[in-house]
Amino acid sequence: MMKLMNSRATTGIAALSIATLALTACGPDTSGEEEAVGEGTDWSEVEPAEEILFWSSHPGESVEVEEAMIEAFEEETGITVTLENAGANYEETSQQFQTSQGTGTTPDVVVLSDATWFPNYLNDSLLAVDEVLEAAEVDTNGYVEALYEDYNYEEAHYGVPYARSTPLFYYNADHYEEAGIDAPPETWEEVGEISAQLMEADTADSAFSFPPQEEYPAWWMQNLIWGNGGAWSDEWDFSPVASEETVEAIEFAQDATDDWASVSSGDPADDFGSGATSQIVQSTGSLGGILETADFEVGVAFLPGGAAAEGETPTGGAGLMISADSEPEEQLAAAMFIGFVTNAENTVTFSEATGYMPVQQEVDMSAAYEETPQLEVAVDQLERARSQDNARVFVPGGDLELSQTLQEILTTDVDVAEEMTALQESLEELYERDLAAELE
Repeated sequence: MMKLMNSRATTGIAALSIATLALTACGPDTSGEEEAVGEGTDWSEVEPAEEILFWSSHPGESVEVEEAMIEAFEEETGITVTLENAGANYEETSQQFQTSQGTGTTPDVVVLSDATWFPNYLNDSLLAVDEVLEAAEVDTNGYVEALYEDYNYEEAHYGVPYARSTPLFYYNADHYEEAGIDAPPETWEEVGEISAQLMEADTADSAFSFPPQEEYPAWWMQNLIWGNGGAWSDEWDFSPVASEETVEAIEFAQDATDDWASVSSGDPADDFGSGATSQIVQSTGSLGGILETADFEVGVAFLPGGAAAEGETPTGGAGLMISADSEPEEQLAAAMFIGFVTNAENTVTFSEATGYMPVQQEVDMSAAYEETPQLEVAVDQLERARSQDNARVFVPGGDLELSQTLQEILTTDVDVAEEMTALQESLEELYERDLAAELE
């Protein structure tokens, strides 16, 4: 029996085949000689455990669909899955996971985001899943290659894609009509022009809302700086974060908050869904919740571009990882579970319920597109996907430094160039302290 607990600590058959998209893996290209955690186990001698523990933050308000998948898995295998709420967001879940190490309370399966799995790898907390997935008869060739390869480090995988997303540009179509706007913007310059029209028409309190620190502004704002030729980093070179191109893009955002934009106090999706703001950039994983709460027509579009690049979009979201601290029996059962909840049928179910990307190559999304045409826009946008900058996803504490700096810039009248120069120094210090020796 599945248990939910609180943890302390467009027409026709649209068969989706997106493995051939021009995406690249996010992992740093290094090589090492250490044996990955979990290698060497003779899985043919291991029987799956009768019960496993699953920690999730329920991305995309997915608790109900997670419960349903768990129930189906239990019926099929007889393995009991205890589902625990591990935090309100990915960061809390990761912190809980680290706190649980060595205590006997560590989960067997955990949801970790693009920005939290690698620090957990560095702490030897994650199992290399290649061999155990093979033992569990999970065909990893079925996953969208680029999404699966995001978890590849030193020729071993440390997770599988689960709640994977890109940011989307959301707009209130009713507000657009009221302000006489015919189409969503294609560039950030157009965002400013359209936002001025929305403010003049007095459609909402704010024409656009930026996310606060805790809502991962550094994730989607890569799109803004990439469009202007900037970046958070170039592999392990952090000078781009303070470059003229990056500073100029962030100054655009700072100026906007003095004119047509605001910074949400919580999740921007709540402000958008209530009609308090007319436009946001937010995860595709928020699509289901927004459509459920909004009493207006929700429009979505590709992310805007800039002078240097078309609207490039970072991939993001979370994967499912197996704890290195679990016994082989639990690890094998965990592999069976993650293979089940990410199979072709269940990834469609999860995508339909949340708006996250289907993680399997060959799935039929036609019914989902017919019911939720906005989802097709999200999947099509994968053609513009770009790997995230190392400063955010691989430097321990990097995303926090970025988010704190962006919060300061967007809510106060600080000098952007000075703040970004200080940020570069902080990122370089974090790299030297936590990664330089590891990557040598």
